[in-house]
Amino acid sequence: MTQSEFGILQERQRGSFIRLRTMIWLRWCAIAGQLAAITLAQELYNLQLELGLCYLAVGVSIVGNLIAIFVFPENKRLNEAENFLMVLFDLLQLCFLIYLTGGLHNPFTILILGPVIVSATIMTLRSTIIIGATALTLVTLMVFFHLPLRTEQGFIMRIADVFVFGQWTAITIAVVFLSLYARQITEEMNSMSDAVVATQMALSRTQMLNNLGGVVAAAAHELGTPLATIKLTSAELIEDLDDQPELQDDARLIRDQADRCRDILQSMGRAGKEDLQIRSAPLAEVVREAAEPHLNRGKDVLIDAQSLDESDFDPPLTLRRPEVIHGLRNLIQNAVDFARSTVWIEARWSDTTISVRIMDDGPGYPTNMLGRIGDPFVRNRRTERDRKARPEYEGMGLGLFIAKTLLQRSGAELSFANGADRTSTGSSRHRGAVVEVVWPREVIVPPTLPKGEGIGENPAFGV
Repeated sequence: MTQSEFGILQERQRGSFIRLRTMIWLRWCAIAGQLAAITLAQELYNLQLELGLCYLAVGVSIVGNLIAIFVFPENKRLNEAENFLMVLFDLLQLCFLIYLTGGLHNPFTILILGPVIVSATIMTLRSTIIIGATALTLVTLMVFFHLPLRTEQGFIMRIADVFVFGQWTAITIAVVFLSLYARQITEEMNSMSDAVVATQMALSRTQMLNNLGGVVAAAAHELGTPLATIKLTSAELIEDLDDQPELQDDARLIRDQADRCRDILQSMGRAGKEDLQIRSAPLAEVVREAAEPHLNRGKDVLIDAQSLDESDFDPPLTLRRPEVIHGLRNLIQNAVDFARSTVWIEARWSDTTISVRIMDDGPGYPTNMLGRIGDPFVRNRRTERDRKARPEYEGMGLGLFIAKTLLQRSGAELSFANGADRTSTGSSRHRGAVVEVVWPREVIVPPTLPKGEGIGENPAFGV
């Protein structure tokens, strides 16, 4: 799915998030405010209003709310078209009331911003543009066409023309700026929310697969003894039943089926175990496990593990957390995707830190995107060369976001750069993208047990 297709689907789905009950409640608040303003204007300030038309405009809103309450279920979710029509109706009704009460000479004209901001927050760009353009058109018409506000003595209440122009200018700027502001902030929040959900789903899937492999491995281990007993007993029966061929065949069948059960359990348990014995592994093996799906994709993936401390040559045991393996795997996949021929993975350790640096000989990150790497749903415009080299690729930045989020959850810090910008790689070949992941040693290296002490009993999953 391309970014544009994802965006369209995202907006359509989000258009059905708003409950009809919410819109009805907001409209009741607007109706109460309109009735209060009309009543106070007449009773307190003795303004001569077109009460019949004013109450007609408010009455239409009341009737619309009552119809919505009695016709539709209380938990109804509005689709994009229904949301658009409701907000457009509220905008037209409000503008009609302002037209009846002095146009831009009415201080309540500022309320026109309400429907515009609502549309920018919950609707598609097309609907937002239509609502905003309608609001600006009606505000402009009300500069010239409106019913004047008259006092009890018949005097017309109006402000100077320069203030009318200022009012129109302020509302126009507010409509454009606030709608853009509200839409941008909402898109940022929704994109981050969607990306976090995708990250959680990826981690949950990895954890589920690990747990499933652990269940199978545990079953194979627990059933090993009874299957061995069955096989031994059946072998003895085969020897004792030489004079009863039919029963001897049954004993052979029991032995063969026991062997088959053993083979099935062993093949199902190859995914690994969720036990204390393999919750940690040497750093190089963890990196190799993360890189394993991408080792045979036509690119050379070279793994190098070295100590930064001359007194510590043995690779440390590191925790095989799903988020660590999945995050590193996403980074390695990205490097393999863009590398021309080779990807280098350097695993380093010291007394205080554990680091993994992933480098490739590809084109590197676009300079203008370096500051945004790790943000979800960000895609740099592709060049014609990129399209020819990888016509199937249409990235949205979600893979790097997932990797960054998972690794940061494990306690790591990530940095992104290009090989040409760094001198620490030590080789002119490393001119492509460079990703460095650094953990404090204590967060990824399990504590060392006292000599002779066992690791303990395997806990239940999730412990």
